[in-house]
Amino acid sequence: MDIRELVKPKINPNIPRVSPGDTVRVNFKITEGDKERLQHFQGVVIRIRKSVDGGSFTVRQVIYGVGVERTFPFQSPAVQGVEVLKHGRVRRAKLYYIRGLSAKRARLKERREQVTGKAMPQEEETES
Repeated sequence: MDIRELVKPKINPNIPRVSPGDTVRVNFKITEGDKERLQHFQGVVIRIRKSVDGGSFTVRQVIYGVGVERTFPFQSPAVQGVEVLKHGRVRRAKLYYIRGLSAKRARLKERREQVTGKAMPQEEETES
């Protein structure tokens, strides 16, 4: 018997497809006593973990010169939404090397999206 048959992960529909190197803004619900509020965390996705329970992704941000990382499960109901701001161009699945870089050197180049569809037709010059 496989564990996947017993436990079906319910992926949060508010989380779009993210990949390492993406700059994202994560809105999540914080409960303090009997009050609830939304807090956002913006940074670079440095890893994605896929597992039977749905997996998780880790976001890194540098705040006042201190690196802060938060891990968010894909099936967490506390995550209210994830907005992808930029797609970074990376060649690794895990971006742990960013931890050793300064904030300025840790910036990633932006990935250009492939344009799907036909090329624009060339305008024909008409001679008069």
